[in-house]
Amino acid sequence: MSENTAAAVSLGTLRRGGVSRPPSVGTILRVVFILVALIFSLFPVIWIISAAFNPSGSMVNQTFIPQNVESLDELLTNFNRLFNDPTVPFWSWMFNSLAVSGITTVLTVAMAAVSAYSFSRFRFSGRRALLVTTLLIQVFPNILAMVAIYLMLLQIGRYIPFFALNTHGGLILVYLAGGMGVNVWLMKGFFDTVPRDIDESALVDGATHWQTFRLLIVPLVTPVLAVVSILVFVGTLNEFLLARIILTDREKWTLMVGLFNFVSAEFTNDWGVFAAGSLIAATPVVLLYISLQRYIVGGLTAGAVKG
Repeated sequence: MSENTAAAVSLGTLRRGGVSRPPSVGTILRVVFILVALIFSLFPVIWIISAAFNPSGSMVNQTFIPQNVESLDELLTNFNRLFNDPTVPFWSWMFNSLAVSGITTVLTVAMAAVSAYSFSRFRFSGRRALLVTTLLIQVFPNILAMVAIYLMLLQIGRYIPFFALNTHGGLILVYLAGGMGVNVWLMKGFFDTVPRDIDESALVDGATHWQTFRLLIVPLVTPVLAVVSILVFVGTLNEFLLARIILTDREKWTLMVGLFNFVSAEFTNDWGVFAAGSLIAATPVVLLYISLQRYIVGGLTAGAVKG
């Protein structure tokens, strides 16, 4: 080893304190906290996967690895019942949920984007009052409005059957009304970060407000559109209370309503089939998160910073 190399090694050793130090107490506590958080968050997922492949269909004395399973058909008992039982229209429930969630997501994002653009760019009488009102409406939970929503759909259905009780149109209408407030505020915060110079330049060039919004603003706010899409889709897909009240026919049930009946008296508390259905229901959500994950962080944080 040359003298220069030896000097560099000695200098590096001195800068590091001469000896390698053990991890500090703070580092150890952080690692322990992260491990506990991971176990706490992953435990329900692992338990659901285990229950889905448990042929007994019971949560009593369940183990992570199913016991006394001798064949693949026995391991897939819950899935076979879910797919092959004529009394369980699982795929109809799945289609209903995806259709309702997809349509609600598209309409909510479109309406919220137009509303947020109006609140962000235009100044008109009652603007602040409308913003506060849309936010205050979200303070009250859906359970407080169940009777009112039921009666409203009952009256609307007399004139517009598509939005009547026991229809997917009526359920979508309710979801649209309930999903506007927070999403408009979230989008407005993001729209405020887009420089107004873009609008002014477009207007000077002869573009209309709609052309400016559609061709210039929408591509710039794609992250928040993706985030709102995820929030609305997941929230609608997992919603149970309103869907249970509005939809009465079994063929029209959404997936959450159908799966709930596996743990009620009607299907004698079959937790294994319930877990299998929940596992399949989570697949579209996971795929949606994976496809839009690059927009999530930017869409959630950019609107919180005033630009």
